[in-house]
Amino acid sequence: MGMDTVHELRTFCAALPHSQETFPFGPQHLVWKVSGKMYALTDITADELRLSLKVRPEDSEQLRAQYRGITPGHHLNKKHWITLDLQSDVPPELSAQLLRGSHALVAAGLTRAVRAELGL
Repeated sequence: MGMDTVHELRTFCAALPHSQETFPFGPQHLVWKVSGKMYALTDITADELRLSLKVRPEDSEQLRAQYRGITPGHHLNKKHWITLDLQSDVPPELSAQLLRGSHALVAAGLTRAVRAELGL
């Protein structure tokens, strides 16, 4: 599945377990959460679609060195977040993998009780 449009992003994220769409930063910033914790963020009004995702710190540096379309997380903790330019040199398969990975990373950080309640 491609992620070239906001609609495609919404469809992809809706398929992830317990994913929720929210707008906590105003009507232009779509934030996806799992159990109230953010795992992805995009500006739905931007000319170029970008997606901020959580990654392991050791992966962040490597990804930024390998792809010009991956930069430190815009307005986020640069150690734990990256921003992908979805119309860049980042392969669509990698974008999908990183989005699933961000969701999994955030879900793994939930308390044991919450993970059990959600069946994660």
